[in-house]
Amino acid sequence: ESLPFSAGANTSRQILTVLKRKTNAPLEKDMNALFEWLWQEKRPEHPDYTAFKAAIFSPIDERFQEHFAASPVSLIRFDEIRWGGVRRDGIPPLKNPKMIAAKEAKWLHDDHVVFGVALNGDARAYPKRILAWHEMFKDRIGGSEVAGVYCTLCGALVLYDVKHAGVTHELGTSGFLYRSNKLMYDHATKSLWSTLEGTPVVGPLVNQGIALATLPVVTTTWKEWRARHPETQVLSLDTGHERDYSEGAAYRDYFATDRLMFTVPKRDTRLKNKDEVLAIRNVQAPYDPLAISAAYLKKHPVHHIRVGARDFVVFTDASGANRVFETRGERFTKWDGKASATDRRGRVWALTEAQLTRAGAAPLPRASAHRAFWFGWIAQFPTTRLVK
Repeated sequence: ESLPFSAGANTSRQILTVLKRKTNAPLEKDMNALFEWLWQEKRPEHPDYTAFKAAIFSPIDERFQEHFAASPVSLIRFDEIRWGGVRRDGIPPLKNPKMIAAKEAKWLHDDHVVFGVALNGDARAYPKRILAWHEMFKDRIGGSEVAGVYCTLCGALVLYDVKHAGVTHELGTSGFLYRSNKLMYDHATKSLWSTLEGTPVVGPLVNQGIALATLPVVTTTWKEWRARHPETQVLSLDTGHERDYSEGAAYRDYFATDRLMFTVPKRDTRLKNKDEVLAIRNVQAPYDPLAISAAYLKKHPVHHIRVGARDFVVFTDASGANRVFETRGERFTKWDGKASATDRRGRVWALTEAQLTRAGAAPLPRASAHRAFWFGWIAQFPTTRLVK
């Protein structure tokens, strides 16, 4: 970790000499290869390692010491926590951002990607072209305080209810990564949080039973979302920041190839690194994480799956957007791609963003799920069951 910050070429050469001897590999300044070697080592962590980490990173941002200097409790390896190249909140979150009516968003084209949220009748669209520059929005939707956390590197937008056990957690972007997934932090305790699990993984809040509830979000096109929700509000270009918000401007080179910016301990070649999957986690069955290929789901618009002891159905529309519902014993044979699905008995159910309903039956609730790049999901959950 000290190599990129070493003082002068001579120091760098000395560090590389030691690393070459230890790894027995012709490594130059290939930081990813060095980290991959390090993460295969099973040696115990040095007792002063976190202090060393604080010393290395504090010249970049003195606030980084708050995450490491006090030898914090951790659920993850400290040497797998990498600096992402920015200061804390150097990628600025959008807090209570300005929203506009759909008819005002003339700069959005039909095929532009948006993250759609509808809670208690309050529909919002957050264009990917804006969020890629900010990676987090903090908003109030349908009466709930939420945070939409977008990890551009791992391709995942996860929506969290930030209130847990009566405490509202103010989250931010730490500037650090774990297995190429961004780490959040909370303002109150400076604990680091997992983006994909909504739990503290380093710091005072670890092992306190805190896990933020996830809320439904759909990755879709502006045309499809606007057709379903003509009353939707959409994130304004007037964010208070100067950025090139044109479609595809942010991370253009990264999204254009299958190469990684930050490596992970292992790759899984069942899919390409950046192939998209629909990720489903049943919090009652953490031992059974599931990923379904987005390409597979587009070919199978009605797909039934069990996760733990719960049964779900995934409906995928023509735009490729996925919505997951708990079935509770029901089984569906078709849906119209819009607002109604038919079960095996021929009964028609109405589909909304919140639930499936029909007269005389208990509603079937929407389940939380989100899209992600395959490499980022499997790195975080190596026991994942894949459907492709």
